Amino acid sequence: MGTARVRLLGVLVGLFAVATRVDAQVAVRSVEDAGAKPPVSAGGQVREQYEWFANEEWGAEVPDANGYWLQRYMFHLDAPLSRHVRLYGELKSGIEVGRAGGPRPPDEDHLDLHQGFVDLSFGPVTVRAGRQELAFGSQRLVSVREGPNMRQTFDGGTVVVQRGRWRVDGFGAGYVSTDTGVFDDSPQTGRSLWGAYAVRSRAQDHTEGIDLYYIGYRRNEATFDQGDGREVRHSWGARFWRTSGPLDYNFEAVVQTGRFANTDIGAWTIASDTGYRMETFPGRPRLGLRSDITSGDRDRHDDRLGTFNPLFLRGDYFGLISTVAPANHLDLHPQLTLNIRDDLVINAIWLFFWRNQLDDGIYGIPGSVLRSAEGTRSRFVGQSPGLEAVWQITSHLSVTGNASLFTAGSFIHESGPASTIGYLAGWTTLRF
Repeated sequence: MGTARVRLLGVLVGLFAVATRVDAQVAVRSVEDAGAKPPVSAGGQVREQYEWFANEEWGAEVPDANGYWLQRYMFHLDAPLSRHVRLYGELKSGIEVGRAGGPRPPDEDHLDLHQGFVDLSFGPVTVRAGRQELAFGSQRLVSVREGPNMRQTFDGGTVVVQRGRWRVDGFGAGYVSTDTGVFDDSPQTGRSLWGAYAVRSRAQDHTEGIDLYYIGYRRNEATFDQGDGREVRHSWGARFWRTSGPLDYNFEAVVQTGRFANTDIGAWTIASDTGYRMETFPGRPRLGLRSDITSGDRDRHDDRLGTFNPLFLRGDYFGLISTVAPANHLDLHPQLTLNIRDDLVINAIWLFFWRNQLDDGIYGIPGSVLRSAEGTRSRFVGQSPGLEAVWQITSHLSVTGNASLFTAGSFIHESGPASTIGYLAGWTTLRF
């Protein structure tokens, strides 16, 4: 690692040390003057990750025989000024080392402000303004993007109202780009969202509930297999979920309307994740099945766009190996989870992936066309078996390993390079 990067990490560690000293000093004062105001606190995360691909994007990316390292450093300071006012600041640094072809957009950001906001709280109402993470429900449409090296963030405001078993979030924000320099991330991306997200917990312990929401989205420069243009999209959704008991489920349906270039948008999705845990068996195995379908564009030459847009989805929606997004697709995703010990969990998955409409291609996580449908007639994209182990060594330290394949189906063979993707990864995460 270069001298500049070593110096940068030294600055980050120094900032955390200062924050920790402030935390300790304020905590002491709060003990001496109990009840004056909540104490200032500091914390963060360090994640060191190694990744290796064979034939990334089925051979379309630059070959990389040796793999590469991804490093994530995050440090935050949480400063309640009173019972009604709270300041929060968080720095981030992401570094990529050794990747052939250089870092992808979410891989590297030397130093920047990840979050910086003020909360004003009055009874059941909290108003937040500034740079902040947004995540709703199961993060199918708006997420923190935990899988890639750099999480995503927004500039804007939210209003949260909590009363009884209801929570309602109203929000309006612009997407912040991840740029590689120092304090150069910008909200001038031409992408923004607004809306309201309501959750009602049907159980006292918040393990079962219903979500109802509207999300508006604008993108000045959008690309679909149909063409390029300005996109304004409205998503209307409902989610029904349960996380406790032997049977768990997560069902979600979304309808999208709006305008793209000079055409109308008419898109939709239905997503499901159902599991059954056998509590009396060794390892408490959970057998699960995910199945999602998203609409595609039936005719790229007509005056209607039918491609579903997953907006700001999780980067690992189909697993870390997968670069495909849930748009114009159908998938079946059987899963097996074993709790080998209280601190060791193994997940085995197998993804089967098809196109929904033959006149529409498949899309990447950023929302661009990954493979066009031009000159192809096949539906089957491929299948991807994978195995992941998570060892929670302590409450602060975890180790994760992942191994996956993604074979090329007939559509991939018809549309470009079609080698089998291989993927190995391991990472250690320290939270403090």
